[in-house]
Amino acid sequence: MNLDFSQIVPYIPFMLEGIWETLKLAIVAILFGFILGNILALFKIGRIRPLRWFADAYTSIFRGTPLILQLMIIYFAVPQLTGYDIPIFLSAILAFGLNSSAYVSEIIRAGIQAVDKGQTEAALALGVPYRQMMTDIILPQAMKNILPALMNEFITLTKESALVSTIGYLDLMRRAQVVGADLYRNFEPLLFVGVIYWLLVMGLTLIGRFLERRLRVSD
Repeated sequence: MNLDFSQIVPYIPFMLEGIWETLKLAIVAILFGFILGNILALFKIGRIRPLRWFADAYTSIFRGTPLILQLMIIYFAVPQLTGYDIPIFLSAILAFGLNSSAYVSEIIRAGIQAVDKGQTEAALALGVPYRQMMTDIILPQAMKNILPALMNEFITLTKESALVSTIGYLDLMRRAQVVGADLYRNFEPLLFVGVIYWLLVMGLTLIGRFLERRLRVSD
């Protein structure tokens, strides 16, 4: 094995800048996915059949097709169909956010249905409006139950964000590829960003455990 990590030292600042690009993409996408996922989850447990059918069909499509396919369709097909040259970052946000919302909607739906039905019955008996019941009573309890699953989705999204390197977004993975092409050495930069990804995931895992402990204390 002929490894020489000293050659990537001048490129380390360039690769480290990819941390913010990766986190920025993951944070915005998960926020978008969380908001849309909440809406879809309410559609799924609601009484309006067309909305339930729409939410189920949406989830089936985005969970049943590869994420990279969705990314490619948004980035390459939107300009072809509309003439709008969609920016790389916006393409990534749409692809990852739409995909994540399908999974988040199922997580939230399961969390809502796991709340004791007595809570809903008591709220209805007291005359609490449905919207207020969901926002003030049911959803806060559901969020405590689904926090580990949501953190797992955020971690998964952070790792899967490496797919945006295929459309030229300068995240961690893309920067490692640029360095590898410049040096004609790929193992060292790829291993370096691999360690960074691992550290990011470990950091997010610790944050998730901290939040879980805080919620248990509040109970």
